[in-house]
Amino acid sequence: MNKIWLSSPHMGGTEMSYMQEAYDSNWIAPLGPNVTAFEEALEKYVKEEAVVACLASGTSALHLALIMAGVTSGDTVLCQSFTFSASANPIRYQGANPVFIDSEITTWNMCPIALEEAIKDQIVQGKKPKAIIVVHLYGMPAKIAKICAIANEYDIILIEDAAEALGSTYKGKKCGTFGDFGILSFNGNKIITTSGGGALVCKNEESKKRAIYLATQARDVAAHFQHSEIGYNYRMSNVLAGIGRGQMEVLDKHIGLRRANQQFYKKVFSEVPGVTVFEEPNTAYFSNHWLSSITIDKAKTGFSREDLRLSLWEDIIESRPLWKPMHLQPVFKNCEYYGEQIAETLFENGLCLPSGSNLTEEDRMRIENSIRKLF
Repeated sequence: MNKIWLSSPHMGGTEMSYMQEAYDSNWIAPLGPNVTAFEEALEKYVKEEAVVACLASGTSALHLALIMAGVTSGDTVLCQSFTFSASANPIRYQGANPVFIDSEITTWNMCPIALEEAIKDQIVQGKKPKAIIVVHLYGMPAKIAKICAIANEYDIILIEDAAEALGSTYKGKKCGTFGDFGILSFNGNKIITTSGGGALVCKNEESKKRAIYLATQARDVAAHFQHSEIGYNYRMSNVLAGIGRGQMEVLDKHIGLRRANQQFYKKVFSEVPGVTVFEEPNTAYFSNHWLSSITIDKAKTGFSREDLRLSLWEDIIESRPLWKPMHLQPVFKNCEYYGEQIAETLFENGLCLPSGSNLTEEDRMRIENSIRKLF
């Protein structure tokens, strides 16, 4: 049997024409018409007067956001614990100290109560945080209004990691546009892809120009090569941006297909006590459902997250446990953590299911049959 992937790339059909333009015009460089047009398409999509700089990855976008937030060696940065390591690694790039925050159960994202507790405690210790990194996990918007209010009250830069949440909204406003900076990712497994790639969402043109300056080796204005600051090779290729232009044409379609997958799993598990399909807490939240995820109460189901994962794998179907929290990772074992055990419990009991926008009816039938073997 062919492998059913967790989330594989899904082309729309026009990507090659934009890439061909790059070849025909010899714009094989980290700048060019495709990069400009892709940025403009993203800006039109996210609205909110946001401006976008296309970069080599979501991780590079987060790194630049921390630099532009003034984070330096020894600073404290508050970061959601329940996330992928790319949300936290750039903190270390800057020599800063990550302090991890637990999740809350409704959105699985940063808990505002634990966040404020951490801020107050860090201030008492004389270590006022320099930035907050909140993540919209699996496409689900965080409790962003409360988190924005806390960031504003304590005058702390807010960075939204919306790598998994392009197209998701809270009260109609796109994720990635609430904070001082937003992060998007176009990795191969994301809702749209440029193979690799990412973007930094900024509030104004000045910030965008600063990001591009840093992303192109911080070259001073001069005929010769002169540098007054440390720079990075983080700009997106014009060839890859061509893929992005084509992908933007099918973004909303792909979101609809991902959301349909989530409804499929709700139906499959509708009569299975102990399995909860992750969904929006109310109508203010709109998730792109990048990955459809479930939690399993073994006491009610008789099978665990791992039992289901292995059953699916026997049929060559990929699924994965939810993210292992950062405060449990060996690389961050000495970092402070605020909260309870929400993130840990989700990791122990949660599973991400195949969610590609290119799943066929035959794929879904195979997935359903494999799941039903356990109950």
